[in-house]
Amino acid sequence: MGIMEILMIIVPTTLLWAAPLIFTALGGTFSERSGVINIGLEGLMVIGAFTAIVFNLSFADVLGASTPWVSLLVAMLAGVIFSAIHAVASITFRADQTVSGVAINLLAVGVTLFLVKFIYDKGQTDIIQESFSKIDIPLLSDIPFIGPIFFSNTYYTSFVAIIFAVVAWYVIYKTKFGLRLRSVGEHPMAADTMGINVTKMRYYGVLLSGALGGIGGGVYAQAISSDFGHATISGQGFMALAAMIFGKWHPLGAMGAAIFFGFAQSLSIIGSSLPLLENIPNVYLLVAPYVLTIIALTGFIGRADAPKASGVPYIKGNR
Repeated sequence: MGIMEILMIIVPTTLLWAAPLIFTALGGTFSERSGVINIGLEGLMVIGAFTAIVFNLSFADVLGASTPWVSLLVAMLAGVIFSAIHAVASITFRADQTVSGVAINLLAVGVTLFLVKFIYDKGQTDIIQESFSKIDIPLLSDIPFIGPIFFSNTYYTSFVAIIFAVVAWYVIYKTKFGLRLRSVGEHPMAADTMGINVTKMRYYGVLLSGALGGIGGGVYAQAISSDFGHATISGQGFMALAAMIFGKWHPLGAMGAAIFFGFAQSLSIIGSSLPLLENIPNVYLLVAPYVLTIIALTGFIGRADAPKASGVPYIKGNR
């Protein structure tokens, strides 16, 4: 197997696995840039995955090929609604943000598994018939060398995720909204003094994290798993959280880290078909993403400083 063939296998698979992580890591970036820690990214992905699959199964006959895309919008809305719980608890009632995020994770798993059992009378949903499928992107796939590697046998969702990362970078660093969001995460009192509504901006950050986390779960469920069960989302939300930290709370950095973790995850799927990895026991490939996550966070990112007011409830008038 030549280098060209290897790249044609690795690159599309890496981007496929990276896409849900990119969306969810971007959501975490918006939340933490506003000053609210969001440990609940895993739960938001669970809610998004469940909602997307159930909607897809219910409306595939009506919506046809557009079902997966509409399902993503519904998953996004579900993520916003669920993240509002975290926003109310951590911003309005000033609850411990870490505890609130953990509660979101536990609540999401409990609620979705109960509903799956209630709706389908079994431990997982049926397999969806309308999913995101592999495509060759017109014109781009015809580019010599680059086209077959990046734009053939791939998924639209991978490139949508990358576009979202660029848009998130522009919004956070080049717009008035982004400046206000960052200011309430760094020095909320100074922002308040300048007339910025700290509570509102933090709500925006958390709700955006819910929207993007829901999309991440929906992409994962409809492009990778094709159904929903107790193990559909199993650590991907925490990987997205790690990608956000690895990327130092920067959208493009989070995207790069998510692609790295996506590569690590893809090895567990395609490793046995690659010449250099075919003799490695599969169990090592399965644990590789988590080992690489730990190594990346502890040994290679250097000093990673979160926004200064991240995790600190803001009480107007307090110094």
